[in-house]
Parts: sequence; structure tokens; C-alpha cells
Amino acid sequence: MPRPEPTAPAWPLRRPRPPRAAAAGSPQGFLPALALFAGLRLAGILAVILTNELRGHPLVRNLAHSWDSRWYLHIATHGYGHLIWVGPTGAVQTDWAFFPLYPALIRALTIVPPLTPGQAALLIAWTAAGVAAYGVYRVGHLLYGRGVATALVALWAALPHAVELTLAYTESLFAALAAWSLYCVLKDRWLWAGTLAALAGLSRPSGFAVGAAVCLTAGYEALRRRGRAPARVWAGALLAPLGWLAYVLWVGSCTGDVLGGYFSVQSAWGSRFDFGAGSLRFLKALLLHGGGVVYPAALLIVAASVLLFVLLYLERAPLALVVFSGVLLLLVLGGSGSFSSKPRFLLPAFPLLIPMARALARTWWLHRSPAVVVYGALALVSLLAGAYVTAVAHSPL
Repeated sequence: MPRPEPTAPAWPLRRPRPPRAAAAGSPQGFLPALALFAGLRLAGILAVILTNELRGHPLVRNLAHSWDSRWYLHIATHGYGHLIWVGPTGAVQTDWAFFPLYPALIRALTIVPPLTPGQAALLIAWTAAGVAAYGVYRVGHLLYGRGVATALVALWAALPHAVELTLAYTESLFAALAAWSLYCVLKDRWLWAGTLAALAGLSRPSGFAVGAAVCLTAGYEALRRRGRAPARVWAGALLAPLGWLAYVLWVGSCTGDVLGGYFSVQSAWGSRFDFGAGSLRFLKALLLHGGGVVYPAALLIVAASVLLFVLLYLERAPLALVVFSGVLLLLVLGGSGSFSSKPRFLLPAFPLLIPMARALARTWWLHRSPAVVVYGALALVSLLAGAYVTAVAHSPL
């Protein structure tokens, strides 16, 4: 009898649902998770408003006009090439560092009055946060069932830095596109996966993490089938990086250096991949001189993310989720820039929470009271941390 031909090593592209799970498309199953997510994030907004009131600041201005938000609003109003800032080191910082999808959506909404750019920015961010939460739920439900999916959304809403899902930032938009692109990969809908990945690549610099996840998973699928993957797999892989590449090349053409111009723009902002040298310098300075509250907390979040990634890998989560989370984590560990912003860069990496979600779901069914206490503590920390970094701290978000 002939021996079977060897195949590629097994890595789950998609895990079957548990037999007792409810239908993945059931909207009723998602309603408790949506209510929990919306309630906690609304409480986070109210905590920011209350903190502003206590400090005598405008109640809602910092929701739409904090740090990078002002650049996005200026791009939405005036377009690119009109805002230049000379940084503390003398580097000329331009608005080309900010990707176009979010300001384009803001501009589209402000065509119809009476929305101001700030109001449009918040409406997009809040809507995208809800869409992202539903995408996170669908990914969790497809792989592990309703209990884990609900726990996954609940944990994502209660992250210490989850307040940034409700600010005028790109994280919620990027997370929505990433979650649904990954879901489409798991469902073998490659054209949708590639299209959403391309849009994610237009949303922020780390958007190519979604394209990498789609392309590498498609490559593995082709390897597993010995090059006989369906045409839709190849089409999805070709589409996935186009958004990010198009913007990078456009910025390069504007600066006169097609291949290197975008990276020069980012370098002026202190943002470059230095293989962890900047992170090591930060760690040394933190150990020698301290850093208040924000910077040690950021270090703790990044360290916890490394541990969660190891757990995600050890339980052999689907390849697309591992690649997506791994690329985002690599960019955070190996990239320079303000360390206080690094938790925000990890916010869309919801698959890192899967090991915790599975543990929380098991605890909920076995010992409900401890699960409630643990989650209540996480939610309280999230509300306090969100109010502090938004309305009190002066560190970059």
C-alpha cells in the first residue's frame, strides 16, 4: 500500500464550535455582551466628564480634542499638507504621519450639518466601537461558544486603556475592521477578509498587522493544499496589504522619496522600529528615576500582553489571531516612541484576551461570586484609569 504524502504541520485555521453553543448569528445571544460593553464604556465617558467637572475643565472637550485627535480633525477640515509642527528636538513633524480613513469619514459626515468635526469624530469612534465589540463576540462565539464570547467582549471593555475606544482616536475603527477581517478569515470568506484588511491598512500605521495575518494565513492554506488553494484565497491575500502600501507610497511620492519618505516622516515623530532599543532605554530610565503612575502602568500592561501572547500561542489559537496579535506586540516591543502610548497600540489586539476569557467563563459557571468580584475589580480599575489618563495625566495617550 502506498504511503500517504506528507502534509504541512497542522495549525488550526478555524476551531469548530462547541456542540452546545448557540447559533453564531443569533443577535439575542449578543445582547447581554453588547449591554455590558455599552454600559461600561458609557460609565467610562461619565467618569471622564465627572473628573473634568471636579478639575474645572471643559466637560467633554478632551473626548474629541486630545493629542492626536486634533491632527485628525485638522486633516478632516483642511486636508493634508497644511499642519506642520517643530518638535522638542527640532524635527519637523507633518500631518502625513496620520493615515487617511478616519479623517475622510469625519469629513464625509460633516458635509451634512449640523455635525461639527469633533462631534462627527466621536460618532464614528463610538459606532465603530460597537461594531468592533460585535466582531469580537462573533470571533469568540465561532471558536468557543457564547460564554467565552461574552467574557471576551466583557474583558475587552474593561481593559485599563479601553477609554480610548470612546475618544476621537482610530483604535475603535481599526479594531472593528480587524475583528471582522479576522472573522472572515475564520469563515473562509477571503475576498471580504482582504477588503477589510485593506481598509484597516488605511486606518493607522499598525494596520498592516491585519494584512499580515490574512496573507500568512492564506500562504499557510496554500501550503496545506500544496499550492491548489482556491482563487479567492489568493485574491484575498493580494487585496489585504493594498491600503497600507497605497498610503505609504503616496506619502513617499509627496516627499520626493517614494520608498523611504513615509518612514522619514514617522522618524521625525520619534516613531521607528529600532528592535527594542527605545524600550530598553525607557525601562532603564524608569528603574533609575521612576515615572509617576502612567509609565509603570504602561509597562505592566505591555508585560501582561507578552504573557497573554505566550498563552494564546500555547493553546494553538487559530493562526490568523496569533499572527495579528504577534505583529502588534512586536511593533510595541520593537518600536520607539512614547511608552505611555503603547497600551493604546495594543488595544485592538483582542485575541490576547482569549485565555483570560476562557478562564473567566469557566469560573462563572463553577463559582459565580468570585468571577463577579474579579470582573468588578477590573471594571473599576478601567474606569479610574480611563478618567486619570484622559483628564488628569499629561502623558501622551
